[in-house]
Amino acid sequence: MEHSGLSRRGLLASAGALGGALALGQLVRAQEPAQPAAEKPAEPKKPLFELSLAEWSLHKALQEKRLDHLDFPVVARKDYDIGSVEFVNTFFKDKAQDIAYLHELRKRADDNGVRCGLIMVDDEGPLAHSDDDLRNEAVKRHRMWLNTAAFLGCHSLRVNLDGKGSSRTQRDAAVESLSALGNYADPLDIRVLVENHGGYSTNPAWLAEVMRLTANKRVGTLPDFGNFKNEDGEEFDRYKGVAELMPWACAVSAKSYAFDEKGDETTIDFQRMLKIVVDAGYHSWVGIEYEGEKLSEPDGIRATKKLLLKVRDVLAATSTK
Repeated sequence: MEHSGLSRRGLLASAGALGGALALGQLVRAQEPAQPAAEKPAEPKKPLFELSLAEWSLHKALQEKRLDHLDFPVVARKDYDIGSVEFVNTFFKDKAQDIAYLHELRKRADDNGVRCGLIMVDDEGPLAHSDDDLRNEAVKRHRMWLNTAAFLGCHSLRVNLDGKGSSRTQRDAAVESLSALGNYADPLDIRVLVENHGGYSTNPAWLAEVMRLTANKRVGTLPDFGNFKNEDGEEFDRYKGVAELMPWACAVSAKSYAFDEKGDETTIDFQRMLKIVVDAGYHSWVGIEYEGEKLSEPDGIRATKKLLLKVRDVLAATSTK
């Protein structure tokens, strides 16, 4: 019995006709001249490094209440067209566990297309102290800020290695604290970064040894273009200092103070410094941290950004990496 529509014989005939049409089409196409394949548009080349804005660049405005911390991501985008920010915990220290406040902070960042990059943590206890109780309390306080950073979607938390005791004593204490924080940070997918920022950490050889002994994938460095001293407390070559810390770098702080008529920084050779950074294989965030007095904070930020972009273009034109 034949059903409505095509019969089995009809289906076979249709299939044969379809097969013949396909074969004929393939034969015709084979005889046609080959068409050149459409070229895919070239993907835009990634920049050698990305820019972020350190909140400390606006510390005067924040301290004088001319700028509210919640508006920092908004200002970063609207005033400076920068898409990543580096918070300083002292400007929202009582809000570390305030979910409503943190939600609003992240919303303002998201609404303006700004990445919450990292939090710089100060005054939360000595992570390199020989006293177990003091050090453990400091680790606990920093764990709280790791949770805050995770909530905001940050990639890192910057810490200091304050302490008391000999170089070796503080080194061992720092390794213990950083190991604990690195293990805590792992499931949060966050890094714990040490800046050369006071105490023995300003000695790059000491900090490099701390990194080697810690050997935790979540622990790294945040080289700052300033703040270097040797084991005797004397000023240390900043270029050598940054080079020593770059193997563990997961963020970089482009400290700036003053500029000449050409727009170059008068204290630091930015091209020389950033070549060290790029030659180390680093292509991530470089934070603008203006600390000068001659220019206003907004003008200092703009001058630093302009210089960084100029140097980036120069290095991109000559880089083989």
